[in-house]
This record gives sequence, C-alpha cells and structure tokens, in this order.
Amino acid sequence: MKKEILVVDSNKSIRFMLHTILRKHYKVISVADGVSAMYYLRTHMTPDLIIMNPDLSDFPDWELVKYMSGSHLYSSVPVMVVSSKNEEHTRSMSVQFNVVKYFVKPFNPLELLEAVDHVLIGNFISRIY
Repeated sequence: MKKEILVVDSNKSIRFMLHTILRKHYKVISVADGVSAMYYLRTHMTPDLIIMNPDLSDFPDWELVKYMSGSHLYSSVPVMVVSSKNEEHTRSMSVQFNVVKYFVKPFNPLELLEAVDHVLIGNFISRIY
C-alpha cells in the first residue's frame, strides 16, 4: 500500500506540480484550504506526511500548523512547508512547530521529492524498530 501525502496549498499550480511529481510512488490528496484539510483529516485515516503552505486564507499565520502540532491526533504526522516567505519569523515558526523541511517558492521539485522520500523512508524504518 502506498504511503499517503496530504497537500494543502491555495495555489492550484503548486498542488498540480506536487501531485504530478509525487503520484508515481505515493497516494496524494490535494486540497486548497485549511477547512478542506481539517475535513479530510477528520474523515479519513491520518496521512503519512502533510505538505502545506502555512499561510492559508482561512487559517492565516500558521494556525493550521499550530493546531496540528498541539493535537494528540496529528502531532506525530511530519509536516513539510512550502512557502513564498523566506524571513526570520517564518523560519522560527517552522522550528517551533517541528516542521521537518522548509521550502521557499520557487523550489526544486526534485529536492522536494528527495526530502519526501527521506522523511517517509526514515519514518518507516523507525517504526520497524
């Protein structure tokens, strides 16, 4: 069974690109906003990884990441951030909420794919032991 990745980004082009590069090896679910992400999380099995833009129109200023980080249901799900912001505040937020990898748009899709493989294989290996 393929590992599952939830992609959350309001930018349709980013969602399409991520879906395209990840779908060969992973099951990819893409949503455009935080409400859709929350609905998916509450009605489906917890994904193995979440790739998201932390500044969504309906969950601004990292609110969705904060919620997941503080939730006993989702705090163990690794989160990768894809953001257009490359400033100290966003970098410190990613550290504060244990973001496993931070990508600034535009980013190299192959580097993101490599990071996804590393996180998901690393999680799989740690679950064996």
